[in-house]
Amino acid sequence: MSRWIEQWDPEDVRFWNEGGGKRVAARNLAFSVLSEHIGFSVWSLWSVMVLFMGPKYGVDPAGKFFLVAMPTLVGGVLRVPYTFAVAKFGGRNWTVVSALLLLIPVITASFVMKPGVSYTTLMVVAALTGVGGGNFASSMTNINSFYPLREKGWALGLNAGGGNIGVPAIQLIGLLVIGTAGATHPRIVLAVYIPLIVVAATLSALFMDNLAPVKNDTGAALDAARDGHTWIMAFLYIGTFGSFIGYSFAFGLVLQNQFGRTPLQAADLTFIGPLLGSLIRPVGGRLADRFGGARITWWNFLAMAAATGVVVIASAQKSLATFLVGFIALFVLSGIGNGSAFKMIPGIFQKKAEAKGLVGEEAAAHGRRLSGAAMGLIGAVGALGGVGINLAFRESFLNAKSGTPAFVSFLVFYGVCFVVTWAVYLRRTAPAADAAGQAAPTGAAAYAEV
Repeated sequence: MSRWIEQWDPEDVRFWNEGGGKRVAARNLAFSVLSEHIGFSVWSLWSVMVLFMGPKYGVDPAGKFFLVAMPTLVGGVLRVPYTFAVAKFGGRNWTVVSALLLLIPVITASFVMKPGVSYTTLMVVAALTGVGGGNFASSMTNINSFYPLREKGWALGLNAGGGNIGVPAIQLIGLLVIGTAGATHPRIVLAVYIPLIVVAATLSALFMDNLAPVKNDTGAALDAARDGHTWIMAFLYIGTFGSFIGYSFAFGLVLQNQFGRTPLQAADLTFIGPLLGSLIRPVGGRLADRFGGARITWWNFLAMAAATGVVVIASAQKSLATFLVGFIALFVLSGIGNGSAFKMIPGIFQKKAEAKGLVGEEAAAHGRRLSGAAMGLIGAVGALGGVGINLAFRESFLNAKSGTPAFVSFLVFYGVCFVVTWAVYLRRTAPAADAAGQAAPTGAAAYAEV
């Protein structure tokens, strides 16, 4: 049966409410969340596998931080081609293919996870899990096409939040395995995910749709890459999503090395932050829909800096209770920031379209064209922030035997993000000319509501 939809206009309120648009979009969103959820679990697989790697594996803490950084790096890079795959193959078709690709890293890991395996082999297999990180870009690009601008914050937040829950989900499974079978049975975790991947791919094939109007637009990609707002938002997304994924991968290792927790004790705690950060992401999107993404993102970075200050103090004093309060707050705030920052992207390009004199569906189509292309680049750069976090922890523990220097650098970075958000999207300025010589509003009047 063909799953191609030839006409799609979500901005048409009548089509959306009475013509079945909302129902079709909701169905595709539900199965997109499922597939992306499994993708995030596979992407974060090595944040769990390192908890099973005892002394017999011969990998020191610095090596483990480098190991968990590898999937983040590969996943970030893959987000760019995954973005274009949706228009090339169709959202439904690519969701099925990208889900089945997850079998490769899971099955491969099941063969190599044993004492005596070389570090190089572990790095290669860890790199394969990067395909799970690519799923986010294709999923978000696909759902962005299904929903009208007025509901994108909630829809994109729900899609991403449901996907993000894949991180604590696999960590909970790891905890269950370590707590019952012991820290020498990582293959049980892997065995759980093989059938789940097949189920996700099958359901996507049966119930999702392709949108024929969505076409790859090389010009849009080039325009998005040339637009300064794409790179500003990518920088801010490093602070939100880069923090979420970087901390998710590193949390267990930090607890083991900073506070001397055993693998079981670390696993008892690692899932809490990612779970709360994932659940709160749609709330960040909803707040952005109501109050403006720029405002929510701005205040959120201030709160992240404050929470990091708590973590720095707790890290220096070796207070586990205070550390957990501050670190889990960082997860929650990164989730809110993820939702509000991603809501900003379509809003910014809609405002730029209006500044060019476009109105109605013409402005909406122009905004969708550029925001869809920009999301892949922004998601890729944001994910690479997770690499930076794990490498910062690696250097911090290698040289200072503590994570405190890394947290100090994160605090400074959030301060910079706070200033950039205000300067670019909230500060009142006179209209500036864009590359075509047309007036492009840059102050609060233009962007505070995005």
